[in-house]
Amino acid sequence: MNQSILILCTGNSCRSQMAEAFLRSFSQGFEVFSAGTRPAPAVHPSAIKVMREVGIDIATHRPKLVDEFLSQRFDYIITVCDGARESCPVFTGKVKHRLHIGFDDPAAATGSDEEVLAVFRRVRDEIGERFRQFADEISKGA
Repeated sequence: MNQSILILCTGNSCRSQMAEAFLRSFSQGFEVFSAGTRPAPAVHPSAIKVMREVGIDIATHRPKLVDEFLSQRFDYIITVCDGARESCPVFTGKVKHRLHIGFDDPAAATGSDEEVLAVFRRVRDEIGERFRQFADEISKGA
């Protein structure tokens, strides 16, 4: 059974892009999209780099405005903003289930290149783990 999923954040340049890519890699039964309320000009280069490290290429992805998806129906809308520092986007289209799975924004990381990449890797791994759990849950019909 195909599940239609939209992953939302603000810039659609890091977390939502990584979550979309992970979900696509977990199952052919997921029709996955990501979008933002204020899309960045491009996917963050560090997000591309750390996803490549786990064998997933998001270099051709582009940030998209959530308005592109308002006419579509989704089984799941998942917001991935961290909540404490950001206001999560709201999707006004037709949705069966709304979830929030928050993560730190790696684009806000500061320090040396290696320190910033360490934050991107941590967030990538958290996203991969949590979205693997989500994929397993909905695949079982939970």
